[in-house]
Amino acid sequence: MRGVRDIAQLIPPAALVVAAGLVGATFSRSNEIYFINALVMVSVVVALYVFVGNSGVLSFGHISFFAVGLWAAGVLSIPEQEKPATMPYLFDFLSSTTVGNVPSLLIAAAVGGVFAFLVGLPLMRLSGLAAGIATFAVLGITNNILRYYEKIGPGLNTFSSVPETTDLLQASVGALLVIVAAFAYQRSRLGRQLRATREDPAAARAVGVSIYRQRLAAFALSGFLAGFAGGLYVHFLPINVDAVYLDLTFITLAMLVIGGATSLWGAVVGALAVSGLDSVLANAENGIDVLGRTVDVPTGTRIVVVSALMALVLIVRPSGLTGGRELSLRPPRRLRPAASQEAAP
Repeated sequence: MRGVRDIAQLIPPAALVVAAGLVGATFSRSNEIYFINALVMVSVVVALYVFVGNSGVLSFGHISFFAVGLWAAGVLSIPEQEKPATMPYLFDFLSSTTVGNVPSLLIAAAVGGVFAFLVGLPLMRLSGLAAGIATFAVLGITNNILRYYEKIGPGLNTFSSVPETTDLLQASVGALLVIVAAFAYQRSRLGRQLRATREDPAAARAVGVSIYRQRLAAFALSGFLAGFAGGLYVHFLPINVDAVYLDLTFITLAMLVIGGATSLWGAVVGALAVSGLDSVLANAENGIDVLGRTVDVPTGTRIVVVSALMALVLIVRPSGLTGGRELSLRPPRRLRPAASQEAAP
């Protein structure tokens, strides 16, 4: 029965991703890209949820793991003969190596996971504000290394010649894989122990739970999933280092907070809802036609609106749109005995 209950909680977020993919397939290519972007954002936000949602520790640094995964997949996917044009200073082993789509995603995930583990070794001993500031420092350091160290990537140049293989199918499958991994972790013994440290650290220590080890394991796993999401993203659109810094950090945190930071269902709902709103507002900044009239809003409106929405949610419903709870397809427990009695002869 417990296994059935667990699967019942996995179905809603997975079904929502599948629905987004199916709906996106009915649109033209120009609009389909918004659905692909939303599905990749699901992968990023769920990766963030694995650590933040289960540990209760806020992290500003997860876009670092997304970025290094993106960098690894992008550099290794570009055909060898085209690398000198945009990346003339690459290390020899990078300039002479080209891999396919799936291997690049696996490498991106591995690089993100290893980087998160190494960063987490000292950082996971911190808590509260100190941990948040430390992860923000990691974000700044990573961004500057990727920006100026041209032996590992294009630096300030835009990634070009990366095969654009992330379509609706791959984005949907990628999001589903990340959701399944996050769900399996949260239902595992490690996930339960980490949530115990979130709810009552003293009690968790009293029963022998190591807060440091549990946080480090979750940090590494979330870095692994964030790196995988970065690999999906670089195979979707041409991108440069500015696109994986503060704006993306803010928007992904807003998605998690608005949806509900303590549930997988909330992470998926927040990612899709805010992605949809963000896409509409981004179009409105360039002018969109509404009922025969052109609507044009000032540049930067989308950030202002998303910020205001996050503040409103925190004031009115601090636990997010979903209340920080999982959505289950099973009927409430108090209704099941009555149903059983009616079915009895």
